[in-house]
Amino acid sequence: SDLPDAIENTVAIAKRCGVQLTLGQYFLPEYPVPEGQTLDEFFRAFSHQGLDERIAEVTDLGKSLEVEAYRARLDFEVDVILQMGFPGYFLIVADFIQWAKENQIPVGPGRGSGAGSIVAWALKITDLDPIAHDLLFERFLNPERVSMPDFDVDFCMEGRDRVIDYVANRYGREAVSQIVTFGSMAAKAVVRDVTRVQGKPYGLGDRLAKLIPFEVGMTLDKAYETVPELADLIADDEEVRDVWEMALKLEGLSRNTGKHAGGVVIAPGKLTDFTALLSEADGSALVTQLDKDDVEAAGLVKFDFLGLRTLTIIDWALALIREQRGDAPSITHIPMDDPDVFKLLCQGDTTAVFQLESRGMKELIRRLKPNSFEDIVALVALFRPGPLQSGMVDDFINRKHGRARVEYPHPDLEPILKNTYGVILYQEQVMQIAQVLANYSLGGADLLRRAMGKKKPEEMEKQRIIFLEGTRARQIPDAIAGSIFDLMEKFAGYGFNKSHSAAYALVSYQTAYLKAHYPAEFMAAVLSSDMDNTDKVVPLIEECRRMELTVRPPDVNAGTFKFSVDQGQVIYGLGAIKGLGEGPIEALVAAREAGGPFVSLFDFCQRVGTSRVNRRALEALIRAGAFDSLGESRWVLMAALDDAVGQADQEARNEAAGMGDLFGLGDAPVAAADPYARYRDAVRFSEREVLKGEKETLGLYLTGHPIDWYARDLKGLGSVPLESLQRAKESVRVAGLIVGLRAVRTRRGDTLMIVTIDDRTARIDVTVFPDLLADCKAELIDDALVVIEGEVSVDEFSNGLKMRAFRVESLEHARQQSASSVMISLDPIEPAFMRQLLSRLKPHQGGECPIVIAYNTGDASGEVRLGDAFSVHPSDALLLDLQDMLGPERVRLEFATRTSARA
Repeated sequence: SDLPDAIENTVAIAKRCGVQLTLGQYFLPEYPVPEGQTLDEFFRAFSHQGLDERIAEVTDLGKSLEVEAYRARLDFEVDVILQMGFPGYFLIVADFIQWAKENQIPVGPGRGSGAGSIVAWALKITDLDPIAHDLLFERFLNPERVSMPDFDVDFCMEGRDRVIDYVANRYGREAVSQIVTFGSMAAKAVVRDVTRVQGKPYGLGDRLAKLIPFEVGMTLDKAYETVPELADLIADDEEVRDVWEMALKLEGLSRNTGKHAGGVVIAPGKLTDFTALLSEADGSALVTQLDKDDVEAAGLVKFDFLGLRTLTIIDWALALIREQRGDAPSITHIPMDDPDVFKLLCQGDTTAVFQLESRGMKELIRRLKPNSFEDIVALVALFRPGPLQSGMVDDFINRKHGRARVEYPHPDLEPILKNTYGVILYQEQVMQIAQVLANYSLGGADLLRRAMGKKKPEEMEKQRIIFLEGTRARQIPDAIAGSIFDLMEKFAGYGFNKSHSAAYALVSYQTAYLKAHYPAEFMAAVLSSDMDNTDKVVPLIEECRRMELTVRPPDVNAGTFKFSVDQGQVIYGLGAIKGLGEGPIEALVAAREAGGPFVSLFDFCQRVGTSRVNRRALEALIRAGAFDSLGESRWVLMAALDDAVGQADQEARNEAAGMGDLFGLGDAPVAAADPYARYRDAVRFSEREVLKGEKETLGLYLTGHPIDWYARDLKGLGSVPLESLQRAKESVRVAGLIVGLRAVRTRRGDTLMIVTIDDRTARIDVTVFPDLLADCKAELIDDALVVIEGEVSVDEFSNGLKMRAFRVESLEHARQQSASSVMISLDPIEPAFMRQLLSRLKPHQGGECPIVIAYNTGDASGEVRLGDAFSVHPSDALLLDLQDMLGPERVRLEFATRTSARA
């Protein structure tokens, strides 16, 4: 990280006065070294010891390396670190990372430019060999420019706070704190605050705030200029004008304090000697009153303790693998050329794979077809606006696949640009080019890279002169050297830090490896990490189905708080059930572990206790399907619930009073051979009610799909299953559940809608253009079942299919419009039965769909069409009523023959 200009200027002035200031020398805590050694001596010896251990690791894996080159690089880095006065910094970082690893807290392989340091690799701060991956130390720490090193360290989300606590204990709680952040009065917030403080109606502030566009960088002045309605309101309403004028004065001021997500300060003594502190509202912790920039300007050293959810996922997945298979792979020693991993990547099956799961990234992966780890490193660097918009991505892909010639700006640059097919992709390549062609030191080359990134004309002109002087010494013509300099300058703006890209690519590879070889355990871990967010769980469940992984409902006899695995099947996490907290689940699992599987709802209530799992939680468990494994229907369980709770409560009261089984509870349902016999005449749940219960408790349909209710009708409607779709210019009809709606603004200022529908066989995005949207907007709501006619084509972005809608209608409406008759199948017809049937039809008469009765007397069979007076509207309500009376198999709709476009 760059030090503030004030510190840079101080250092420069001191240097001109002949005084060498080594920043950090007076601001770092002392690292305890063994008696008889200086800090520098210990640091050098410790670094060499670490390198020897790393070399032994590599050798044990059957690989070879040039040991002397590694030792020479280490000595160079150690010399620089000692010269700059930073050995303590490295040792402190290494110390808390080592403690985390020894205490089973997952730590990331590295982040940012620190991965370019071989000392960091030797000290186990990073896990990526910088020489093997062509990473540069000078990109991290430049001996020609005094700046603090900055390790951003990723920890497992669950263990991060434990590491911070360790640091506080080791270096003194009075010397360690987190860093304050300041929330500012942004445009929307400031008008609401001013309205409240001025005592004006809430609705006024709310109306004003809603007129301000939700856009990054939005200001009050910008909103005033771009929203005519806002300007008119301010001009016409004096109260609004008062609010607006005060808001303009306050906009941008600090409004409140918070705590930095990862920044931690470790001082050499009491923090109060260096900065004021602020106590959090609950008194739980202290934070500095200086923000991260001012803390550094004051000379204190900031350490970044970042939480990375993916590390938690990997840790959970490995735990599940050990639990299921007895052993798990060492994630740091998996083969880096696994064919199954690259097959998964090339197919774009990267949902839940770190950094590679977005829709655009999947398309880039399919085009690039990575077949080496170096390609994954490139993917992370390429998928950014600069490379995507500059044409760099197309050049890279075409050169990789031989569709374009690989060319190098100068023959000497081939070793530097070979892995990127002649394209300047990484910042480190810019530095290496300057070193090779113009005799820059790597420290000087880093200054050149920084200058190119800042694009200051006067600085660039100075650097061009230095560059050309260097290339002339190597007899490179100015014309060629100038064009190379221009090329470097162009790509320096797009170039990515390869150290960061390589470190994160390693995590990407690790997650892809787990998904390819341990799919159930990996997906269970991913689902557990997002279990409190239904919007993320739903597509992950769909991904499991696409992977042909069975996802079982929650289960009181097998499930845990998180998603788990049993014989290759994913068991839904009990913690993902709405209305069920962690406490009840802990009680449930403890009772199961102590007394074995539950045998009935009555057994469950007595053993777990309704004080821990109350009636509301029990109802949620039943509706979510968590008692299905006990072999009883959900409606029977619901009918028995009050008695089960009452009996458990009575037993608890008796036990508390020391009365034991005084009232003969042994004869109650819990001990009966069939505890549910008396409840089986309860009102049966329909399939729709069962699925509705799942949706309300889980946030999704798990054991069925609403489209299943209409499976027989869809064929008559000429609907094509989504999984069978092919590109078709003629109109095709599909049906499905709306699972996503996204409004998109067109260039003309109109709104179109991207509708995602799901029919359980697949999903497809359907574009509804503005002219059609006006007619069908009422049908486009979440969880609605719709029938869509349109044209299917290839989505160039995702390489899948997309659809353009010509017609959209509700499934019920389409069914009513297309049905030719309601067919009722009967055995011998009794007059009393007919009267009952006609009474059921009466509320639905007045439509145009005739009733046809197919009968079978045993001796004869036939069909009778009732008169037009009995024709009905074939609504869901009618069909459900008739099916309830006669059974689902005896009632169906008939449709006129419909010719559908070939799928």
